[in-house]
Amino acid sequence: MALAGDGPLVVLIHGFPESWYSWRHQIPALVNAGYRVAAPDVRGYGGSDKPHAIAAYAIKDMSADIGGLIEALGAEQAVVVGHDWGAPIAYGTALFHPERVRAVAGLSVPHLGRGPVPIVELLRKMFKDRFFYQLYFQEPGVAEAELEADVRRSLRKIYTSIRVENPTGPGFLDRLADPERLPFWLTAADLDYFAGQFQDSGFRGPLNRYRNSERDFAQLAAVDGKLIEQPTAFLAGSLDHVLRMIPGVDMIELMRKQVADLRHVQLIEGAGHWLQQERPVDVNAALLSFLNGLAGDGHQRARLGRSS
Repeated sequence: MALAGDGPLVVLIHGFPESWYSWRHQIPALVNAGYRVAAPDVRGYGGSDKPHAIAAYAIKDMSADIGGLIEALGAEQAVVVGHDWGAPIAYGTALFHPERVRAVAGLSVPHLGRGPVPIVELLRKMFKDRFFYQLYFQEPGVAEAELEADVRRSLRKIYTSIRVENPTGPGFLDRLADPERLPFWLTAADLDYFAGQFQDSGFRGPLNRYRNSERDFAQLAAVDGKLIEQPTAFLAGSLDHVLRMIPGVDMIELMRKQVADLRHVQLIEGAGHWLQQERPVDVNAALLSFLNGLAGDGHQRARLGRSS
């Protein structure tokens, strides 16, 4: 975990397949603005615990980790910010542990609520006999073997592919183009760091998050119909595939129905899925605007600051 700064606590939650390092551009900007920043490796990644059981990666457990981290750091509350899978964990923390969350921000993945059926069931109906990566990830051991065969190549393809090269390839990576060069936002040293993390941790824990759709659905029944009451922000790239995952559905409008105080929404033109790495200046400005705006709500410094 990266921990730096002194002031109101902000917890940054990464997604798949990343680590705390995906927030490398945000940590110094937030610290310089007077915030204390914690960017953990979430359960199953990097330096964090890696339980074997699939059930250990359900949304209540992942959210409890963040609530426990806030308490362990001596803060009464924190602002939680999540990207990709980190966004649902941030939303889950706000719902299951509202006393620990002052405000919440999601990047790339909007909050859509529980829904009528588990997400995996919806995906099976949508894609039927067609390939979809989240369905491919369901069988334990299959995707692990593919991704762990050459970790650096796997991450390079996932981070940089903007097109499907071989739609009939047998595996996930077979379908992704391998770039001739890395994008401007990812250096060889960055890729080496990410690869080193997964060489040590493997992919089972990260993939287990995808294998909890039915369990998440059952656990979220306890907060079904409950709005996120805390001030909320949502950021995404205009080119992010996630926002177009369900054809004809405006996911941001759906999010507005699940959040009581969605006070900041921003689509960053020309950006893709790896938003805080691709466009750090824009993301930092948006986060700081959102965070600084909370001061007007009163008691921010007292409630987010360390209690010790």
